[in-house]
Amino acid sequence: MPAVPGTADRPSRIAYLIPGPIHRTALGQAEVERREAKLASWAAPGTSVTVRPVESGPASIESVYEEYLSIPPTAALLHQVEEEGYDAAVIGCFGDPGLDGLREISDMLVVGPAAASVALATTLGHRFSIVTVTASIVPALRRLVWEAGALEALASVRHIETSVLAVNQEPGSALERMLEQGRAAVEQDGADALVLGCMSMGFLDVAEQMTRELGVPVINPSKASLKIAEATVAMGLTHSRRAYHTPPKLAAGTKLRELFIGE
Repeated sequence: MPAVPGTADRPSRIAYLIPGPIHRTALGQAEVERREAKLASWAAPGTSVTVRPVESGPASIESVYEEYLSIPPTAALLHQVEEEGYDAAVIGCFGDPGLDGLREISDMLVVGPAAASVALATTLGHRFSIVTVTASIVPALRRLVWEAGALEALASVRHIETSVLAVNQEPGSALERMLEQGRAAVEQDGADALVLGCMSMGFLDVAEQMTRELGVPVINPSKASLKIAEATVAMGLTHSRRAYHTPPKLAAGTKLRELFIGE
């Protein structure tokens, strides 16, 4: 009888895929290693987490267009880690770029941080707000909440107008603005839970501090997506094939790399 992922027979292996070549930015490989160490510190005993950035694409994602550009290299990396025997993958961008399509091409569990965090937020209060980086992604995040069926529970989407990369370069300033916008979401918009709408915000590891200072649950999407991946793997579940059909060409034997014609 084969081992069940996430049991004592075999520790679960989770790949955290960064859909941008962050190791080629000013943050460098050290940031990849820092994030992997954070994930390891959050993981349950018996879970191993590996951070894998793509080799090409936008350095960071602050628009829907950049999300779309990030999907093909992320799909290729997802296919690779599935072949390497991982039990689940987390898409390391709060915009969940390509989540539906990535689930279509994978039998391995694929977790989107926004979907995971929104689902969690609706269990912790009646109305939640998202605090994110730039105004440019606010409409896309509203759409994600609408697609999750939680739009009526969304109090607001607020932003600190700081770039994704600057969040880690200037963490103190970012946290100050996150607290400012989080407080406004609670006091002015009526939120009783908050979601940090950027994975770089999540890796600041300040959600617990914000929870204490603001008096409402603050969800770290980096940690939430990991924990939901762990729990789902432990239950032996993955996404539904009735919802995410295998593309017909792949089902007929076409290789993933053969779907694109023209290069």
